[in-house]
Amino acid sequence: QVQLVESGGGLVQAGGSLRLSCAASGLTYSSYEMAWFRQAPGKEREFLSAILWSGGSTRYPTFVRGRFTISRDYAKNTVFLQMNSLKPEDTAVYYCAARVVGTPFNSWGQGTQVTVLS
Repeated sequence: QVQLVESGGGLVQAGGSLRLSCAASGLTYSSYEMAWFRQAPGKEREFLSAILWSGGSTRYPTFVRGRFTISRDYAKNTVFLQMNSLKPEDTAVYYCAARVVGTPFNSWGQGTQVTVLS
C-alpha cells in the first residue's frame, strides 16, 4: 500500500516561491506515476503536474508551465513541486498522488496548505 506525506506548505507573499515535498513509501512497482493536484475552497481538484517514477518523464497542464516544476529523488522516494512566481489564486490545499500507470490515481496524501498573500 502506497503512503504519501506532503510537507512544505505555508504562507508566502505574491511573487514568492515554495517547494513542496512528498515522501512516498510502499512503491513496489516501477511503473508508478506521481502527481501533484490542488483544491481551492469551492473548486474542484485540479491537476498540476506528474512524473514517471522510473524514467522521470514529466507532464504539465498549460496554465502552470514555466512556473511549476516537478522532480523526484529516486533514492529518497521523494517527489517535489517547485512553485515560482506564486499568485494569490494559487492558494489551495496541495495534494500528492500516486498510481500505477494506466489506472486511476488511488493513493493520496493528506494535503498541505499553501496561502499566497497579495
